[in-house]
Amino acid sequence: MKQIDEAATAPVATKVPAPVKAGSPKKAKKSKKPAPVQVKLVAKAPARPVGASFPMVAIIDEQVRTSIPQELIDRVKLAKSRKDIISSTYPYERVMKSSDYAREVKLLHIELVKMQAWVKETGERVILVFEGRDAAGKGGSIKTFTENLNPRGARVVALVKPSDTERGQWYFQRYVQRLPTNGEIVFFDRSWYNRAGVEHVMGFCTPHDYLEFMRQAPEFERMLVRSGIRLFKFWFSVSRAEQLRRFLSRAQDPLKQWKLSPMDVESLGRWDEYTKAKEAMLFYTDTADAPWTIVRSDDKKRARLHAMKFLLSSIPYDGKDEALVNTLDPLIVGSAASIYEHGEKVHKPELLG
Repeated sequence: MKQIDEAATAPVATKVPAPVKAGSPKKAKKSKKPAPVQVKLVAKAPARPVGASFPMVAIIDEQVRTSIPQELIDRVKLAKSRKDIISSTYPYERVMKSSDYAREVKLLHIELVKMQAWVKETGERVILVFEGRDAAGKGGSIKTFTENLNPRGARVVALVKPSDTERGQWYFQRYVQRLPTNGEIVFFDRSWYNRAGVEHVMGFCTPHDYLEFMRQAPEFERMLVRSGIRLFKFWFSVSRAEQLRRFLSRAQDPLKQWKLSPMDVESLGRWDEYTKAKEAMLFYTDTADAPWTIVRSDDKKRARLHAMKFLLSSIPYDGKDEALVNTLDPLIVGSAASIYEHGEKVHKPELLG
């Protein structure tokens, strides 16, 4: 006989509800009333004035009102489009098309990668100095140069004001510490030429310091070049009208306000002083060993392309696309004797004592 599973046949226990006592009906649960919603009235914050969001606007407006010729202000304000060139001395009326720029800059980036590979393989040392007035396009050009380069072999040097220790050193010492080693490219976003420009104009160095710099800079650069370093010095030349337009644009752009400082704004009113400083700098430091290359930068796209082409055409790297890099526009890039802005070349620098 089959054995019967006792567990399967065991009675199942069920819960029996307790009997309700007579005369004691079950109390219904009281429904809770919803708590009244408390609405907090928040006072609307007052609209922030323009100066709160864009603090440089008022500073620039004041500088423009007191130091910029009205004819220049009118030319900037009446410009129909940002694509229009507003300088009367720039050789083109419109900026380069973005599509043409994108196509050409991609090809030049390929050439820069080839050049860097050659620098690394041969142990060359390359220095690029980027100088120019405020808002001339130096930083954007460096960014374009380095966009596809290997950062392990390409450094950007952008120094802040010197420390107390550095002020007690030989002026060029802080720059010597950042020079390239074998196989390296160094980009100076401003350089030792601060002394010939902003320090001299704004009175941050003594007349003796300035004159001594003018004597030492050519010798310093001659030593760099004769030690085997390839030195390229670019001056990005922007017209006064275009500089003003860029300042006004940056003042209202929250992503670009950091590029402006009160000292930068003051340079708007010191155009002639900076012109004299530039002319003196070129007169004493544009040498056969380390010549200056001037790049017209009212159109940033053309300026970047031709600065890149100039560098690439000057370095004998392998696999160079000669047809691409040798198409230099002499109206955009050239020597200090051939390219200058309106009002320049009229100041004769004083002879060093």
